Amino acid sequence: MFIQPYLFFDGRCDEAIEFYRQALKAEVVMLMRYGESPEGGEQCQGGATPPADKVMHACLQIGQTQVMMSDGFCSGKPEFKGVSLSLTVADDAQARRVFDALADGGQVQQPLIATFFASSFGMVADRLGVSWMVVTASADAP
Repeated sequence: MFIQPYLFFDGRCDEAIEFYRQALKAEVVMLMRYGESPEGGEQCQGGATPPADKVMHACLQIGQTQVMMSDGFCSGKPEFKGVSLSLTVADDAQARRVFDALADGGQVQQPLIATFFASSFGMVADRLGVSWMVVTASADAP
């Protein structure tokens, strides 16, 4: 079994892709726009056709993980409630760089600090509203 995050950005997917390329050095594995779907393809709620230039499906490689994303079905402002993506990094310097990049234009929920379970741990909601936990496991952490 395999679980893979799939995020819906409701019209801001291109912005998200560029942000994660810069902040997390993400690589675009695939990108398909609604205009590339066959006739009679996806429709928004209420039967409207999504704009052809919007992202129907994309896949980003972030480290060892693939994150799927889309503009979704035209429902408005994206909401990411009750979920957070946990990003484990190699060292404290990388934790600081990634945390600061995600925090740019976002909201720090827990500043990056040393804890009993990690040499660096912090929580941030990025500028798109996605919550992240950045962690560097300490050598003596369980």
